[in-house]
Amino acid sequence: MDTRLEPIRFVVEQLLPQGLALLGGAPKIGKSWLTLDLCVRVAKGESLWDFPARQGTVLYLCLEDKWQRIQDRLNDITDDVPPIIFFAVSAGTIADGLAAQIESFVKEHPGTALVAIDTFQMVRQNNDASYAGDYQDVLLLKRLADRLGICLLLVHHLRKMFDTDPLNRLSGSTGISGAADVAMILDKSRRSEQNATLTCVGRDIEYRELELSFGDNHVWQLVADSVAQPALLLDPFVNQFAEFIRTLERYDGGNSELASLFSLDLPNPLTAKALKQKMNRHRFGLEAQGIRFESTRSNGARILRVWISDASDVSDASFSTAGCSRICDSCVPCDPVLPPGGT
Repeated sequence: MDTRLEPIRFVVEQLLPQGLALLGGAPKIGKSWLTLDLCVRVAKGESLWDFPARQGTVLYLCLEDKWQRIQDRLNDITDDVPPIIFFAVSAGTIADGLAAQIESFVKEHPGTALVAIDTFQMVRQNNDASYAGDYQDVLLLKRLADRLGICLLLVHHLRKMFDTDPLNRLSGSTGISGAADVAMILDKSRRSEQNATLTCVGRDIEYRELELSFGDNHVWQLVADSVAQPALLLDPFVNQFAEFIRTLERYDGGNSELASLFSLDLPNPLTAKALKQKMNRHRFGLEAQGIRFESTRSNGARILRVWISDASDVSDASFSTAGCSRICDSCVPCDPVLPPGGT
């Protein structure tokens, strides 16, 4: 407890600490544009969006590009390329000299802050995609980054299969994300077809989702930060469905009819089953928005009731029909939450 330990140093404050970082991106979404912009800003000491960067020498291994493409992209994003950013279009693999090459570069340039490898697949030594193989590859690079005191950024692909957990979308096993200090996933936005969401997870950073927009100059612009706007962390369905119910005020009917009505303004219609699953999954989020629902059966038919609630809808006491102003066939004595004016 009394040992004097140096604080963690960040290359980009709140986003990229020293150590190993992953940037995963869907195909053609613009992860290489983001990586190039990041490298240039670190070399200049300029902030990335609202996050200050520590100036330092940068090495960008563009292993899937040609010199002409790198030059063209630099001309798009900046007219001032600092002399402390270096590029290479070839490198050894983890099994064939990569670590020695990076160590040699850092020794020659002691002010090195960031080394980016685009893409990770080009330098791998294990192709079996097992957890052990993935973890070993990433662990070797993490130890290298820790030893050299730099941030080593691996650009990686996402698998096509969707998963609600962004980390599970990284190509390969969970061994890849397991050994990394920070993982950032750039994928299509859940809120806007024109935007993308950068999900940032790490041991030394706060979880955040950055809503980004790809500008005409091929530079990603920050639209919103979930840390500053916590509502962004809500599934867009919660706000969409709550707003929809407010226009109706209440709904009594079948699941299929509700799904059809709700899907009228959606690019991808929801089935009755999918809608009910989302409602169940986000029940507490909907209640926080003042929306409540219940399912009952009447004459063998399943009835879904959705309404706008207030604080008086919730009672800690067990429900009783005693004192009810209106008794009807749809009374549900076992449910403590009732629609306003209902029974």
